[in-house]
Amino acid sequence: MSDVWRGLDGVLQREVAVKVMRADPDNEEIFAARFRDEALHSAALMHTNITTVFDYGEDDHLTYLVMELVPGLPLSAIIREQGPIPVDSVRSIIGQAALALGVAHEARVVHRDVKPANILVRPDGVVKLTDFGIARALDAIGHTRFGEMLGTPNYISPEQALGDQATGASDLYALGVVAHEMLNGQRPFDRGTPIATAMSHVNEPPPPLGDDVPIEMRAVVEALLEKQPGNRPANARTVAQMLGIADNELSGLAEGLATAVSGEFVDDTRTPVTDLPTMAGRPDELTD
Repeated sequence: MSDVWRGLDGVLQREVAVKVMRADPDNEEIFAARFRDEALHSAALMHTNITTVFDYGEDDHLTYLVMELVPGLPLSAIIREQGPIPVDSVRSIIGQAALALGVAHEARVVHRDVKPANILVRPDGVVKLTDFGIARALDAIGHTRFGEMLGTPNYISPEQALGDQATGASDLYALGVVAHEMLNGQRPFDRGTPIATAMSHVNEPPPPLGDDVPIEMRAVVEALLEKQPGNRPANARTVAQMLGIADNELSGLAEGLATAVSGEFVDDTRTPVTDLPTMAGRPDELTD
């Protein structure tokens, strides 16, 4: 739907990311509507673990967003380079993503496309959830066309695969798929075609996790991957608590002031952080 460029804000003299809608006459109207929605949703979600949107504009039938430039790599690239991720790093990354989703859900915004490519990891370990392009406000009319299934088949929830409306529980399911992939080093649901992959979420259990995965982490992943939305954790705050996120971080959930996780342990927090060597900053590489 778009390309992302690294740019320079000539007024404020800062580097930014510029997300530009691709020219597509057949989808111009709906793409533009989704861009406007992304701007509105993202601008309303001020949080350490959510990429900040600075501006939105239209020029010659193309729309664009000016966003915070996040140095580092998308989680998808880290998994591709490293394979299985250490448990402490999984706990930190998933916990921070849960804090971001908690703020979005408190604002009644469902992301609908949680996946490793949309989770950026800075060199200091801070996570940024990005790309609210197909997000939807629960009390607003969406832009889904008849017969269109939004989301990425490898991470889509069973209810979305069956055509039901996505909710916060759907985002939590996708987060569970991401956690499973980080722990095993490969996607748990991948059947070769989009339809077969989407339906595998409905009909098949995820592959077993390795024996080296602690019971506590295994319990979180299993809870997130429950097929029925009502059987998953009640909300993102509960997920953060299950992962051991400290009270001072949880207190910022509704306010959007969650503590940023640095590259070392902090005495007053139970959030585990592991320095990943492959998280070297490469700001010239941007992935949409």
